[in-house]
Amino acid sequence: MILMYQSYPEVLNVADIQNILGIGRRQAYELVNSGQFHVVRVGKSIRILKGVFFKWLNG
Repeated sequence: MILMYQSYPEVLNVADIQNILGIGRRQAYELVNSGQFHVVRVGKSIRILKGVFFKWLNG
């Protein structure tokens, strides 16, 4: 998990979430819109801090 963590940028996008979890685009958007972790919206783009996402992922 550490190598995977280090290979991603500090700010993730939905495509990164898809790749990490091995899920489809629709599922990734449902997840980031679920409110389970903090996301930042920049215009139409959705960004997630890497630390926040991996903290959620690791429970």
